[in-house]
Amino acid sequence: MTETATFRGPGVSATAWTVLIAISLCHMINDIMQSMLAAIYPLLREEFSLSYWQIGLMTFAFQVTASLLQPVVGLITDKRPMPRSLAVGMGSTFFGVLLLALAREYWVLLTGAMLIGIGSAVFHPESSRVARIASGGRFGTAQSLFQLGGNFGTALGPLLAAFIVVPLGRPSVAIFSVAAMLGSAILWRVGTWAEGRRRANTHKPAGPSPFSRRRVAWAIVVLALLTFTKNIYTASISSYYTFFLIEKFALTTQQAQLMLFLFLGGMAGGVMLGGLIGDRVGPLKVIWFSILGILPFTLALPHVGLAATGALTVVIGLILASAFPAIVVFAQELVPGRTGLIAGIFFGFAFGMGGIAAAVLGVIADARGIEFVYRICAYLPLMGLLTIFLPRMDRL
Repeated sequence: MTETATFRGPGVSATAWTVLIAISLCHMINDIMQSMLAAIYPLLREEFSLSYWQIGLMTFAFQVTASLLQPVVGLITDKRPMPRSLAVGMGSTFFGVLLLALAREYWVLLTGAMLIGIGSAVFHPESSRVARIASGGRFGTAQSLFQLGGNFGTALGPLLAAFIVVPLGRPSVAIFSVAAMLGSAILWRVGTWAEGRRRANTHKPAGPSPFSRRRVAWAIVVLALLTFTKNIYTASISSYYTFFLIEKFALTTQQAQLMLFLFLGGMAGGVMLGGLIGDRVGPLKVIWFSILGILPFTLALPHVGLAATGALTVVIGLILASAFPAIVVFAQELVPGRTGLIAGIFFGFAFGMGGIAAAVLGVIADARGIEFVYRICAYLPLMGLLTIFLPRMDRL
């Protein structure tokens, strides 16, 4: 028997667009710091004579704090919301960036990476909750706008590192701390607004889930697997696409990077469209289309010419990225009152699994060649068939 529940549509309260834009801007700042860290690894390796093991340890320190702490923070703040902690989290990022700029020893670099990770772990669960509070019932649109800032930040970090840090040297990383300080000030105002809204609505506790615990647990596992599928393919593009293009089409590094930015641009558009469309037709239909819908394009990608590859790059990014806002909203609807935990699980899971997937794909590329990676990844969207096991949520 098919289980059906009501998907909560637009509510009575108006959408707080200023708050949503502020949260999105701060998400961009947070993710600029994250992506900048990896972008300056060559600089750090040369200056501090680091081994690959030491660089790997920095990544591990950052990802453990950024990924594994997120569900813990989400669980704590679900029981006791602390929207002003957003400013504290960005403060941790501020000090982490300063340590990277001023470090004279390796352990200081390691500490800086961990502080940036802690800042990210605090930011994502609580900011996702604030975005939901500010949504006015437009949960998909709010989640998309929130994630759009993160996508832009991820794309901007390496660019800013290339044009600022590389020419000016590692101490210029301190320039980024100004952005973190600004973000902390903005988040304090946002946190104050959210605290006021929360206190005004303390008489409205979250209702129970419309499904049994077993059904909800199975649905969360399916959503996690779909997220894993999306992140493996995204990792294959973000980590190895430039090498694939250089090897197959003899492009220069700059030309290959331009193709990568086409993918990132497509993802930015897809994130926004996923939420907007999800608010109209429900997140389940978006999940179906975004995961399974890219299959023809991923299958074609390894076999077409350069012009078609560019077009497919945009289309794949556009469709694939529309999945994540819908997945997060769907999961939050399944577990009312656990917004922080769900955000922590899925944002942390997405980040952590992306790193693991990149490492595994690298081993495969070394063994079988870079083109083989895209031939096998082309079939990943078939995992979208798991969507059939998700419960239906009909809109009001």
